[in-house]
Amino acid sequence: MSAINAFLLYNNLRIATNPCVSPDFCLDWPALAVKLRSGAAGVKVYEKSRFPTKVGDFTLLEDGATGDCAWKLAAKNTGALTDGEALADGTTVFPASWANLLKLKNLAQEKNPACTIFPTAADKLGQSTLGIGARFTTLHWPAVEWAMSALSLGMTANQNSIPRELVYDVDAMLGGRLDTVPFPFIGANVPEGHQGQSVEGMSHGCVLSKLKTGFHHRGIAWSFNADHQPIGGKFDSREDALVTGCGLASYITFDLSPELAQTKGADDAGAWVQATVPAGLVAKVKARVASVGLTLNETDFAKLLAYVWPSLQKMKRRDEKYAAARANLFTTEVGRAYLRELSIDELPGLTTPETTAIMLALCEALGMKIHFIAPAFGFQKNTPYPDNAALRTLIEKQWAVCRQFGTSIGFHSGSGKSAENYQVMGQVTGARLEIKTSGRYTYEMGRALSASKQAADQALWRDWHKFTLELALLGAFSTDPTEQKMARTFITDALAKSGRGTEVFANPTVTRAALESLPPSPEHMFWFEYNFLHVLAAGGRPEKAALGDHTPAGYRQRARFYAISDEGRLNFAKGVAGYIVFLAENTGLAPAATCAAARTLLGRYTTLADLLNDISK
Repeated sequence: MSAINAFLLYNNLRIATNPCVSPDFCLDWPALAVKLRSGAAGVKVYEKSRFPTKVGDFTLLEDGATGDCAWKLAAKNTGALTDGEALADGTTVFPASWANLLKLKNLAQEKNPACTIFPTAADKLGQSTLGIGARFTTLHWPAVEWAMSALSLGMTANQNSIPRELVYDVDAMLGGRLDTVPFPFIGANVPEGHQGQSVEGMSHGCVLSKLKTGFHHRGIAWSFNADHQPIGGKFDSREDALVTGCGLASYITFDLSPELAQTKGADDAGAWVQATVPAGLVAKVKARVASVGLTLNETDFAKLLAYVWPSLQKMKRRDEKYAAARANLFTTEVGRAYLRELSIDELPGLTTPETTAIMLALCEALGMKIHFIAPAFGFQKNTPYPDNAALRTLIEKQWAVCRQFGTSIGFHSGSGKSAENYQVMGQVTGARLEIKTSGRYTYEMGRALSASKQAADQALWRDWHKFTLELALLGAFSTDPTEQKMARTFITDALAKSGRGTEVFANPTVTRAALESLPPSPEHMFWFEYNFLHVLAAGGRPEKAALGDHTPAGYRQRARFYAISDEGRLNFAKGVAGYIVFLAENTGLAPAATCAAARTLLGRYTTLADLLNDISK
């Protein structure tokens, strides 16, 4: 038994209430095997999950009490996967382990390279997509599957920033060796993987979700994005573990911001380029930049090239490791393929078209096809862009470059923009774009719980809101100037939008009274900004030391969200799906008539079961 599975079992942290921590979706195979051999009650057969492979058809089974899963092969072949058990009826069962999942991918894609069971780089996913962030929990997946089905549209069905949000090395977690991530707006660092999930566990769970609903029968390709993979800095020594952890991801975002942030220009950039960059490569890049209609003098060209060259060398090295890892794991070309995104959106300022052109020209010359590039447009999370004309101009300048490289534009921090903002993005690019959204779906969970009539949902909602209120109050009187400024901004916004006075910072007592006078609402900015920190806060405590807690205390807090009612889940699914439809329509990724029909259908559901049943139709 692996160390992570032993840890979870010892602390009674089962998959049913704490999924995607372990890479495996079966923690106790001996116990589940006994149930399967004896025919004991409580094991669910997901009939819709059945799919063919070169060794026969597989069906997913699940122990309802624990969440442990198994694969049932409709043939007697104990060697098809690992740890097979022959049953009396002539079938064979196997644990839903990470190792078996990778073998299943090969078996399924060798049988049918076009199968849509696993994340892929196929169809139009490298040209146009919506990135659905899972910053919070896995509970949004059925809504994403419903939206893809209703719109007949493939999407990036899961995206997570790694290692910010997901653990990529569970042994490091168990050993207390996780690094931390700075969050200036709370004036503290929080452990990596602050949502509690592992990247292998999330990619495993994402596949199983689609099998449970029968989504794979629709034949719609989907992708899994290992988002914001840091290039450079402290990650140079950790990249092998990052690559290993992201084995099943079909889409890698290379975040060059850490390396670019520490790159200092040479005093004599021309001499540096001449001494450092191969002359043939320099000539090729210069000619390619000129071909897209941009003119740079020798000095400016050398400065830009010297600035980006170290980071792109490191990106090339990381990319080669990803390619090698996939060649080792997978037996088919479709199984080995992955999408690439180059991200520089988290650097300060606005990205110039010249910077974009040089970086894309270098990637092209180095043999790295870039499907998406994410320039910095000055977007703020959950805030509309204030000037559509200015936005159009910014995008047009970038698109004039990107289209000539066959590269789509990735719009990061895409949640909360106006319909008009999305329309501009879609119109300028001809829908050759990606919109990445994440915070919106945590917000939708708040809306779902606050509207639920179930007592447990309401209790969780009240605790959640109280948690963010306390963090805001703590921050408002922090000695850290950034933390204080941000907290007061969030509080002032919530009070002003509620028609209350905003002169409330005389002392903590006055501020608390003002905050507590507000009815709990997911519309409060302080709730929106702090809410994601609640999921792994030990004991639900609004204390910095309790945040991102990878001990049993943190995971017991996480379990509260997986215990919400079917009413809460239905509310959540409808909110998530509705927002995806809104994005698809306004970006031009789906026809207006299709989106209207989807909204009508979504409004008719009164039970979660009805929504889930329609996914496979």
